Amino acid sequence: MIGRSDQVAAMVAEAPELFSELIAGLWSEDPLVRMRAADAAEKVTRKKGELLQPYKGELLGLMAETEQQELRWHLAAMVPRLALNPKQRDLATALLVGYLEDRSSIVKTFALQGLADLAQDDPSIRPGVIEILRQATRTGTAAMKARGRKLLGRLEG
Repeated sequence: MIGRSDQVAAMVAEAPELFSELIAGLWSEDPLVRMRAADAAEKVTRKKGELLQPYKGELLGLMAETEQQELRWHLAAMVPRLALNPKQRDLATALLVGYLEDRSSIVKTFALQGLADLAQDDPSIRPGVIEILRQATRTGTAAMKARGRKLLGRLEG
């Protein structure tokens, strides 16, 4: 299902000026193109998170409006990589909490990861995120329980 997104990610990592074309793919009419563009963008920005910064507003908007699960889980991973002001961080946090109601276990698990990533940099939201993680370890899917335990160890350690 990922097609050639690994190759595309490697190409964009070598030629970051192509990143804008990759981001444009997140709004493609074709859901398969959106999914693959999101996968490649997420992979590139694991090491080059600064490439996302010019698209902060658009990504937060897309995060709020998309129903496509593949976009949701990749956005849940990418948005915490952004330098967010307090208002944007509150929005991202609220959107990720909303993603915990998604029908997809993968979206829910990535939302937990995104919340923990935000809480790592923002002590003011850490207690609430820790409580969400504790609840996920009690009542979530197997993937959520496992990820929740790992993230709790990181945040509480």
